[in-house]
Amino acid sequence: MLYGIAAAATALLLTALLAAALRIPALRLRLVERRRQREVPLSGGVAVVVVTGAVVGVKEWGAAGSGTGGLLVAGGAVALLGLVDDVWRLRRRVLAAGTAVAAACVVPYGETGVGPGLLAVVWAVGVTFAFRGLDHADGLAGTAGVVTAFGVAACAAVDVMDGVAGLMSVLAAALTGFLLHNWHPARVGLGSCGAMSAGFVIALGLVHVRAGFGLGESAGVLFALTALASADAVLVLLARRLGGRPVVRSGPDHLGHRLRRLGLTVPGVTLLLGFAALSGVLVGVLAHAERVGGGALWWVVGGALVVVLALFRVPVYAGRRSVSPQVGASLRVRNG
Repeated sequence: MLYGIAAAATALLLTALLAAALRIPALRLRLVERRRQREVPLSGGVAVVVVTGAVVGVKEWGAAGSGTGGLLVAGGAVALLGLVDDVWRLRRRVLAAGTAVAAACVVPYGETGVGPGLLAVVWAVGVTFAFRGLDHADGLAGTAGVVTAFGVAACAAVDVMDGVAGLMSVLAAALTGFLLHNWHPARVGLGSCGAMSAGFVIALGLVHVRAGFGLGESAGVLFALTALASADAVLVLLARRLGGRPVVRSGPDHLGHRLRRLGLTVPGVTLLLGFAALSGVLVGVLAHAERVGGGALWWVVGGALVVVLALFRVPVYAGRRSVSPQVGASLRVRNG
């Protein structure tokens, strides 16, 4: 336990230092995105990936292997794919195909079976892209990642899966170190590199935790733990499909954009959605630990549906104009 606490504390400190140290090199290499008419270096994602990999790698070596090596390698491959996207803007289909291959390599088919295992691959790709989509407001993707990773760590601890629990704890700590620089106004960004790798590792870690459980209940637990990212993705897909817009084209139609249109500040959006993510995670953890019944999971689904339908009516487009200058100045619209 003390070793895990030390590993998490080390990850937090090293990520905070490395994200700051890589800020100038990222600016010089043009690894940036634009927020509030200024360039934000994407050194945060690289720092989170490097530190998480290093700390967990040392822990794996010291523990003579704890079963997370494959997941760590696959997450690194997705991070590299995301980094290429940050630099050259890859097509969505390329990102999806690469993520699917990485997920297919680490799904525990022996415990899930082939059919559910393939469904897990599709779900993992969806969660990975959903976390990428959350990276449109300062602090939002990082906050969702911290909350969800701790939730998965708690589920793993219930089943005494020390390797997965340790990996998720280190990832959550690294994202916390990144948030020290990403709170509004952000000095560094996460980018596809950090957001996709975090979403991927969280999704596959949760698949490993729920492997061997019933498919229906597992689907409820998986949704509860990733309710924020899932609701955001559903809202975006619904709005674009019904609005006659291409699904893969970026736009200011995420949860954060709509809440900003209602008058919330950027920190207010992050705190509100972070609390929503925490609520779903708590229900998911309790359901996994069999402290609450399946009915509680339906409450999470119903709550997410109410939020999606309520915010769906908030206008984000006005003719050919995409979003008001005030909203556009605070939240970027590059991600889909």
